[in-house]
Formats: sequence, structure tokens, C-alpha cells
Amino acid sequence: MLYLSKSKYTKLWQCPKMLWLMKNKPEEAPRVDPGLQARLEEGNEVGDLAMGLFGDFVEVTAFKDDGSGSLDLSKMIDLTKEEMAKGTENICEASFSYSGLYCAVDVLRKEGAGWAIYEVKSSTHPERAVYIADIAYQKYVLENCGVKVTGTYIVTINNEYIRGKTLDIKKLFNVTDVREPVEEEYPKVKQNIELAERVMASKKEPETDVSAHCIDPYECEFLGYCLGELPEPSVFDLSGFGFAKALPYYQAGSVDFESLRASKEIRNEKQLLQIEHELEDRPSHIDKEGIKEFLDTLYYPLYFLDFETMQPTIPPFQGTKAFQKIPFQYSLHYIETERGELKHKEFLGEPGKDPRRGIAEALVNDIPRDACVMAYNMGFEKGQIKELASAFPDLSDHLMSIRDNIVDLMMPFQKGHYYNREMQGSYSIKYVLPALFPDDPELDYHNLEGVHNGGEAMSIYPQIQFVEPEEAEKAKRNLLKYCELDTFAMVKIWQKLKEVCK
Repeated sequence: MLYLSKSKYTKLWQCPKMLWLMKNKPEEAPRVDPGLQARLEEGNEVGDLAMGLFGDFVEVTAFKDDGSGSLDLSKMIDLTKEEMAKGTENICEASFSYSGLYCAVDVLRKEGAGWAIYEVKSSTHPERAVYIADIAYQKYVLENCGVKVTGTYIVTINNEYIRGKTLDIKKLFNVTDVREPVEEEYPKVKQNIELAERVMASKKEPETDVSAHCIDPYECEFLGYCLGELPEPSVFDLSGFGFAKALPYYQAGSVDFESLRASKEIRNEKQLLQIEHELEDRPSHIDKEGIKEFLDTLYYPLYFLDFETMQPTIPPFQGTKAFQKIPFQYSLHYIETERGELKHKEFLGEPGKDPRRGIAEALVNDIPRDACVMAYNMGFEKGQIKELASAFPDLSDHLMSIRDNIVDLMMPFQKGHYYNREMQGSYSIKYVLPALFPDDPELDYHNLEGVHNGGEAMSIYPQIQFVEPEEAEKAKRNLLKYCELDTFAMVKIWQKLKEVCK
């Protein structure tokens, strides 16, 4: 018998092969990284908040008694029937099953002679087609269970809402009536279910080629598997392309670098540089004049700055908005004179408290006006400092002086002044650093403990307030060590640039 949840249905809606792989080759999906896991948990938090959007509610979530932590779907379905019979106005996680089809409605709200479906998404885009498909499926299940569906709505995040002293969930959420697009999608549900039944029963993997559906509406978790048989590197690895730009070349047969070169359609100098270095295994390309021109823009005292930020869906502090990047940490290496020693300063906010004022004051104390400040991909640091200056007018002049004197260490690599094959077409510091220092354990992020990348830092920091003191102190040390390596890496890259220009 077919068993289909709304999550499986939406995967089928995006690509039948995705549904088949979920059942038959789930191990081909990559392990969920900490950053994604944190976003999933935030999505649950958003759903919990939205339960109270319309006042009092009853949640019917139930778990099995076997200690597995698994949902007891049968009990949830029975509880839903009981609450509907009572006329409970708002039922959360209202559960229904029809002929192997299952769905839980985020908020089922009594509306006149029937019931309205409210689907909650931790997103700002109610118009996404996959959301409409999701609700159309829920409506199909409910109507086949004898429920009169009188309304269909999507609840999304209002990222224009600025939090006050307390969180106002009525302002945090937007409610959008999606009756018309759901009615248009609804007739397709039955045929999609029939397709799902055939796909789930088949022992043969669907022959679905890579196409736009692989990233629309979401990047498929099996994309790496489907690209796995392509030559390495392929057109999807070409610098500056991304999936959407690479796709037409792939569909035209220009898959590997040799065919890309033969097509003569690639005219971008940096892309040509990547292709030639890969095919001919050339030595490092070093444009000394270009690098020297960049180095001549620098002066002392010289600072190397890197921020870490979190981006919570629900605004945690007064004056913040949903999805706002909030800096909680920085590392700062600096050299005051040409022959001066390398020194280091750092800041880490107190978890659970708004770190913005503290980080703004620390920056003003640690970096003098008009100093030369180096960042890697400076748009990020400049943007954060500008927001801090806007939030704290009394510190604005000094902060904007710091911002206006930031120089981007990425530029020599972005402009192609320094390139080698190991950079794989990227000028991200995570590729540039090992390409320049392939055997230096001091610069290997894998040797760090606990925090190895920005995604891990973003997910670990907000949780520190909830753990035991000893574990919290360890997490703080790990965060500081990670961020310190970011700016130390910048120092080493700057020194390497100076070295090749001698």
C-alpha cells in the first residue's frame, strides 16, 4: 500500500526521482550539516510560535510509548476527530489519513460551516509554487476524509517587522489567502498521487536528467548523486557559473573542460585561466604588477578583521528583524608598523544577550580611525559595520571611518592576479588558503576542535546559553580559535603576496 506524507508528496512534485531515491538510496543524500540542522530547528520554533497566532489552541501531537520518540499518528488522528467534534476553534498538527495518504495541518481553524488550512513556512515568500502544491495535497486528503475545506492560507515571516521589547507574533507573521492558486493546482493532485504509487513500486531508478527542477524550488539533496557520473571537473565546477548558468552548456553537450575549450564559447578570462590550468596542469599564474598595485594601496597600522554572525528567523533582540545578520564575534590581527610584531585582539558576545552594542564599542576601542583594515570579501564586514553605525549613532563616526578604510584581500584572486589549479576556479578563502599552503597544519581548519566553519559557528553560538558551564566555556574557546584562524589565515595570505612580488 502506498504511504505518502505531504513532505514526500512535495518531493515527488519537484522530481519523481527524488522520491524514489529517498526510498531506495537514502544513503546518497549528504549528512545534514549543523547550519541546515539549526535552520530546521528554527523552522520548528516558527511553527510552535504560529500555533498561538489566532488565540487559544489545542495541539494534538502525540508520541508512542515505546521510548522511540516516534509520532503516534493513529492517536493524533483520533485526537483530531475528538477536537473537531467538540468544535475546538484552532487545532494544531491536526492529523488525517486517507487510503495511505497522511498529512498534519499546521493550524486547522474553524471557519463558518467548515475548516480552513493554515500552512506555516519559515520563509518570506508565500507565492512559492511548492507551498501551493503542499496545501493542495492537504486539501485533497482532508476532503477525502469528509472535511469541508472553506479556506487555504499560507503563514510566512514578515521581515519588515522590527521587534520591540516583546515579540508580537501578529506582526511577525503575514497571512496570505491562496485560494485561487490552490484551486488551480488541486486537479493535479490525484494524478501526482498515481505517479507516486508507480514510482514507489518501481525497482528501477527513474531516468530523469539533470535540469532546472534540481534547484527549483529547492536544491535537491541528491543533486551530488545525479552529478556523480560527470567528469571532474565538469561545467558545473566552472568559476562564476553556478548551476543555472552551467545547465545550458551541459544540455548542449559541453560537459567537460575539453569540450568547453573546443566550443570557443567561453570568453571570460578567469574562466579560460581555470580551464587552461586544469587541462595543461600549468604552474601558478602570478601577475606581479597586478599584485603589487594592490599591495601599494595598503598602509600601517594594518588590521585584519573577520566577523562571525548569526541569522535567526525569529528576531531575538529589541530592534532586530527576522533573518537579520547579527554579529556576535570578531577576530583582529594587526601590525602597527612595517617591522612591528603581529598582535591579536578578539571579541565574543555573551550568549543569550544582544551582542551588538558590545561589539560596536570593542571595534571602536580596538581599531583607530583611518587605520587600514583588511577583510576577505569585504562587502560582508562593511555591511555589518554600517548596520552597527546605524544602530548606535554615538559610535557612528568612528565606525564609518573603519568601514571606509576597509580593503578587500580577495581582490588579487578575484581579478586573477594569482591563480593555481588547486583553487578550482574559486577565490574563496577556503580554497585559496589550502592552495597557497597545502601542507601547513597550522592553517588547516580540520585540525580545529568543535568549530570548523561559519555554519557551525552560527549554530553553536546561540545554544551556548543552554548548556552546562564547563561545556559553554569549551564552546567559547572553540569559537575564538576558529575566528582567530580566519584572520591569521589572512595575514599569511598577505605575506605570501608580498613574497611573490620580491
